[in-house]
Amino acid sequence: MEEQRQVPGQVQIKADEKELQGQYSNLVMLHHNLEEFTLNFIYIFPNGAQGKLLGSMIVSPGHAKRIWRALGENISRYEAQFGPIKEAPEGAGQPPNVGFVQ
Repeated sequence: MEEQRQVPGQVQIKADEKELQGQYSNLVMLHHNLEEFTLNFIYIFPNGAQGKLLGSMIVSPGHAKRIWRALGENISRYEAQFGPIKEAPEGAGQPPNVGFVQ
């Protein structure tokens, strides 16, 4: 068995193939309270009548702010390379009214 050497200060992250492939989300619902931010990643099906919760991430306020900053920096780099991002196609209308069911 091959031994892996850890570089000081480097974090080893384990992920299986399914996790590395990722999932497509076309809606994120955000909630917060004093202690945490919750990000619910959702896929709304093409008919728009139903969707599926893909995953829920709960992070501290400090981590939420670091995510916000990193996302902003990456969007700026993307737009510098590829041009402005359109938030929604012309005439897309209002986003759907979404709620959870069990």
